[in-house]
Amino acid sequence: MVRMFALARSKVFLAVLAAGFLQTQAFDNSRSDNLAVYWGQNSYGAATGAANGQSSLATYCQDDTVDAIPIAFLYDYFSTGGLPALDLSSACSVSSNGAFSGTALPNCQFLADDIQTCQAKGKIVTLSLGGATGNTQFTSASQASQFADTIWNLFLGGSSDTRPFGTAVLDGIDLDIEGGTSDYYDSFVNQLRTHTDAANKSYYLTAAPQCPYPDAHVGTVLDAVAFDAVYVQYNNYCGLQNFDNSNDWNFATWDNWAKNTAVNKDVKIYIGAPASSTAAGSGYVDASTLANIALETRSQYDSFGGIMLWDMSQAYANNRFDQQIKTAISTGAATKRCVDNSTDTTIEARSDRFSKIAARNSSSGFCVLKAIQIVELAYNRMALRPESLAYLLPSKEQVIRDAMFMNLNDEFDDEWMKKT
Repeated sequence: MVRMFALARSKVFLAVLAAGFLQTQAFDNSRSDNLAVYWGQNSYGAATGAANGQSSLATYCQDDTVDAIPIAFLYDYFSTGGLPALDLSSACSVSSNGAFSGTALPNCQFLADDIQTCQAKGKIVTLSLGGATGNTQFTSASQASQFADTIWNLFLGGSSDTRPFGTAVLDGIDLDIEGGTSDYYDSFVNQLRTHTDAANKSYYLTAAPQCPYPDAHVGTVLDAVAFDAVYVQYNNYCGLQNFDNSNDWNFATWDNWAKNTAVNKDVKIYIGAPASSTAAGSGYVDASTLANIALETRSQYDSFGGIMLWDMSQAYANNRFDQQIKTAISTGAATKRCVDNSTDTTIEARSDRFSKIAARNSSSGFCVLKAIQIVELAYNRMALRPESLAYLLPSKEQVIRDAMFMNLNDEFDDEWMKKT
């Protein structure tokens, strides 16, 4: 026993042991390192023709990477039988799974277990309304209010004989409205809030506007009612590719909206990004570039809530793009860019978290990602040592994220690099 705990002198090993005892944490909307990733449309499969591009929902909840999962899309508000229409591509559709009698609602009740699995792991699962081809307009305030009642009964805390996800109770609604106007959406949201505010669980309301401000389709409702988070889609002229152009990059505009116009002054603004080059027509940047943009933005704007990605299938196909981003933004603070002199790269990632780490013959890159590589090196080495109790090690991904929050200097510093 004495020998076993003597090994824990290494701060890296302490991080590993500590990570093993962490419990699942509930979703925290106030954080600035949340990751939201859409699921349901099999974007990778649709873009590439790849078979089985989209896996089951539960597959994407096996680690701590993703915090919020909007299911996409409920695309028609008033379809057959006066009820909405829902299509989840390869995951669930009327053509593949059948519909409730007299409706265009597919029977996706088999997804209840997956949804509840993800929720049990501290993630929120919401329903996204709209999409690029959605039929999502109201003709009156009363129609909008009645639709809010319908959504409550079909997907949230209400009751109905035609609940597409069965006993699963989703955690909120996302508005990805990309056509028409937002007329009467304030009535829809206000009526929905009458249900959610009286409930014994937390519900979240989000929106996914395009980055040009104000958004042409949800701009009015964004100003009129309280939102918890806004997933700004940065794939237009104001997109990620123009981050260094102050005339185009407009996070400051959205931050100003959050602080001075939004009903909820604590609303969080996410940077929405394609998860691969095939996920959108423009706006894709690699993981290190997006991570650097996110951390620099977070250091300037306290409304920053995290990153939104489109979509899960694209992220997994692109070398776990989601995981790369989550790990980087979980460092807790912005990092400085690496300084490259072709022979020596000094990485500075928060002096109170990491001491300076020298990496020989490294090309210029993103500091946090280099620090991650070093944490992985430490993890792998300990896992190979019989006396390190490798069977107690949690997942490498969890170790990396937890280690980022610990004061890893001393042993975890130049000494590690000298042993490479």
